[in-house]
Amino acid sequence: MLIIAIILVGMLAGAAAQLVFRSGKRPIDWTAAIVTGLIGSFVGGMLISLLFGDGLNIRPSGLIGSIIGAIVVAGVYKLATGRAPGDRSRR
Repeated sequence: MLIIAIILVGMLAGAAAQLVFRSGKRPIDWTAAIVTGLIGSFVGGMLISLLFGDGLNIRPSGLIGSIIGAIVVAGVYKLATGRAPGDRSRR
């Protein structure tokens, strides 16, 4: 059950990150949202949860950390490639 919750939280965090970095009215690329969200959830969610002493349980601090982590991962990806995650247009 925890694995499913982690995937769902990662997907939502990745979608939130795409909403921050998207241009125009492109739809959300759910594959990129899941990947970005899972990496961001792992990095941000786990670090924030451990800092606040919540352990590896799903708590509000971990959810907020997941969203922040996904936004940071999406921002680093955009800086490295020049494209937002899920942006399939060529520049």
